[in-house]
Amino acid sequence: MTSAHVVTPAPGTVPSLHKDVEGPPFRRLLVANRGEIAVRILRACRELGIETVAVYSDADAEAAHVRMADVAVRIGPAPAAESYLRSDRILAAADETRAEAIHPGYGFLSERASFAAAVEDAGLVWVGPPAGVIQAVGDKLAARRLAAAAGVAVVPGTLQPAPVDAEAAVGSLAEASRVGYPLLVKAAAGGGGRGMRRVERAGDLVAALVAGSAEAAAAFGDGAVYVEREVRPARHVEVQLIGERDGRIVALGERDCSIQRRHQKLVEEGPAPGLDPERRRELHAMAVQVAQAAGLHNAATAEFLLDADGRFWFLEVNTRLQVEHGVTELVADVDLVREQIRLAAGRPFSREAVDAAVKAPEPERHAIEVRLSAEDPSRAFAPTPGRIGRWVMPSGPGVRVDTAARAGEIVTADYDPLLAKLLVVAADRGRAIDRLRRALDEVEVTGLQTTLPFHHFVARHPGFRDGELSTDWVAENWDPDADRARALAVAAHVAASVAATAPPTEVSLRKDTREPDRGGWARSGRRGGVDRWPDR
Repeated sequence: MTSAHVVTPAPGTVPSLHKDVEGPPFRRLLVANRGEIAVRILRACRELGIETVAVYSDADAEAAHVRMADVAVRIGPAPAAESYLRSDRILAAADETRAEAIHPGYGFLSERASFAAAVEDAGLVWVGPPAGVIQAVGDKLAARRLAAAAGVAVVPGTLQPAPVDAEAAVGSLAEASRVGYPLLVKAAAGGGGRGMRRVERAGDLVAALVAGSAEAAAAFGDGAVYVEREVRPARHVEVQLIGERDGRIVALGERDCSIQRRHQKLVEEGPAPGLDPERRRELHAMAVQVAQAAGLHNAATAEFLLDADGRFWFLEVNTRLQVEHGVTELVADVDLVREQIRLAAGRPFSREAVDAAVKAPEPERHAIEVRLSAEDPSRAFAPTPGRIGRWVMPSGPGVRVDTAARAGEIVTADYDPLLAKLLVVAADRGRAIDRLRRALDEVEVTGLQTTLPFHHFVARHPGFRDGELSTDWVAENWDPDADRARALAVAAHVAASVAATAPPTEVSLRKDTREPDRGGWARSGRRGGVDRWPDR
């Protein structure tokens, strides 16, 4: 491998006022990721007094995480398979820079037990659940068996791989009949909807098993599939967990991630609307039971479905930091990345984490996150790579933006199209929604289509405000053709509001009978940035 170091002086290298009183957990840490999550981890390291190493592909040579790190190492060309998924190159970079620990972020190699094991075998510290835990719950069937053995209700279905060949079809049909139709064929080794098939009748089962297995094998290298009852309508609720090395595990609260499309989350919030403290305690206890059975150490998330009758059903465990971890951070007032790093170094929970666990059943704040992505919501959320033109993110009370994007940056098709995570927090859900609407009105992005129109729609939808959530919400409510006119009306309203309050762009000091142009620049800027839709 040919690598080139880009040594960058860390901006603001004055000593942090918030360093861990016990000293930095590690001297140097490598971040095996890119984009906003790499920036998020680098910031936590800076506050802890830890030196940082970034890795980058050719496409990211000028990226924010490269500029922020103390040292950056090239690991290959743009395609992820030749760079961010090359564990050998990442380990070589850690060896070159004498890093002591590796944080994988999310995505890429973050849930690969083999990579975690390789990091541990190299004498480095893996910032996340150990390889054995990832192995134990990374397979969904293994996680289902583990949860069932721990006494936690799992979605009715099989606990062993379903036969997919024609000769074994009779056995599969018998199992499916026991589970009940409609049902889902699901991949044991992965997620994101890959390998998943919905089956309404027995005659379609064998074909669904074969197709699902083939897709799972191509995506994850493992064609094992199983059948599970379709819980519908349902809400998707997940519990944030952290665990110490000595076995103590606590829940820091839950998040509702029901607004999703094809099993990809679009909006997340916490706490989950409609749950009272007793129901939260019940849910958190179930999540801790599963984590204890798995021997969890560090951070993970237990995911559940909440059915129409108010019952929770265990789905799976994610052994990594979640994209939406910031929701819990805002509600619980805990830095989860900082907590991860400290736990990886063998330190106990921080005082903030202990206090947050005690308060989790009765949270005092509400947070919402929307994922601003380079996707076109009018075309089934198709990716829209391109060059960012104007880039203005919101600010003000209770607003947080996690991003690594900037004006002029090229968004390629090589990676996930996520541009920024916009989060808001307030004293209650109603005020959080109001704050979200205000923050979205401040966003200006030109040059490529984003999901901004969809988020404006959600934030203004009466059903969303009333907490009428389900995993079918997008399919039932989002009609881009019908709602395009509404989105453009919102754009016009916001532009008019800005124009009405904007100062004159130029006012001559000499007497002039003409009225000054009040806000012409604001109108033109807004026209390109608010609820931008492609021309048809």
